[in-house]
Amino acid sequence: MTNILLTGSSRGIGAAIAQALTGDGVRLVGHGTRSGIFADFTDPAAPQSLWQHALDALDGRIDVLINNAGIFEATPLDLDHDEWVAGWEKTMRVNLTASAELCRLAVRHWQAEEQPGRIVNIASRAAYRGDSPAHWHYAASKAGMIGMTKTIARGYAAQGILAFAICPGFTMTGMAEDYLSSRGGDKLLADIPLGRVAEPHEVATLARFCALEAPASMTGAVLDINGASYVR
Repeated sequence: MTNILLTGSSRGIGAAIAQALTGDGVRLVGHGTRSGIFADFTDPAAPQSLWQHALDALDGRIDVLINNAGIFEATPLDLDHDEWVAGWEKTMRVNLTASAELCRLAVRHWQAEEQPGRIVNIASRAAYRGDSPAHWHYAASKAGMIGMTKTIARGYAAQGILAFAICPGFTMTGMAEDYLSSRGGDKLLADIPLGRVAEPHEVATLARFCALEAPASMTGAVLDINGASYVR
């Protein structure tokens, strides 16, 4: 039995990942602001509280951490300075710092129990390609997540602790639909050679593979799923 903690499981990509992990000898604890264990990552105490609640629900053992929770909120450059900084700090807190705290708690848990573990971080194409001028903070938070993933992979592979990052481009969630519409959908889609955005179940298939099946030698891998809209 594989015990998994999945953040941001109540909608979009997270809900699709939860569905993909149904069965397969998995016990899943989901987190969200709408369902699962409630935790608001704008609260600095939330990640540690979530981790402890998940441990309790899973009889004291977590084998896989999937960091999917995140926000995508515009912070235009012409905002009042303090408001711009507040938007930056909120996005960093939710998208990067909360994920970092959970990664740290996971690594320490596996070290204490002398057991292997896996981390799957859902980053973004924006980490490499950048994003709109109103989303500096989003791109930076996802780039930070990739740097963190690689560092964990290099630092703890010898202990059986593996880390992977997944970088979706636009994905057909409610948030993506709104964004596509606001940016002139047809023009934006023309930038994707595949001719469409990814479906949540496609990202979920990749997340499931990393969580349960990816060979150990893949640790540190950053996997793109963006319809060839950005290739490295």
